[in-house]
Amino acid sequence: MLKVKVNNKHEHVVEFENASSGTIDGNAFQWDVLKVKDGSFHVIKDNKSYNVEVVKADVKEKSFVISVNGNKYSLSVKDKFDELLQSLGLDSMASKKVNEIKAPMPGLVVEVKIAEGDTVKKGDAILVLEAMKMENNIKSPTDGVIKKIHVKKGMAVEKNQVLINFV
Repeated sequence: MLKVKVNNKHEHVVEFENASSGTIDGNAFQWDVLKVKDGSFHVIKDNKSYNVEVVKADVKEKSFVISVNGNKYSLSVKDKFDELLQSLGLDSMASKKVNEIKAPMPGLVVEVKIAEGDTVKKGDAILVLEAMKMENNIKSPTDGVIKKIHVKKGMAVEKNQVLINFV
């Protein structure tokens, strides 16, 4: 069972019996899906032909942007496990505010890409940490404003040492 929210408005319950049939909101459907290339599909449903392309996919967040015959749709997907976590009130634990970034491993700070007071988005590279002769981009786990930077270029850090604080 999947709950699919389209364009942040309409929610549909989709259940697959197999790869070519299932139900949408309790109504049976059948379709033929042919992969044209990575991220591009040809779908036949109800004797109609559709060209479907995955424009953007964030598998971790279970959100997708698809184009169907040139029309774009934003999809967010929840499965039965997401529903269970939500019913138990555990879904909000993953979205807790992050106040600091700690070193994931011991290493040497090669580059600090932000300054105190900068606004960063989730996924922005904020510093480069060299460990075991490899450079690792440390990315922001959340949107936020940099409150304090505890390290500078050339500084050695230990695992779990606080590198940056957010407001």
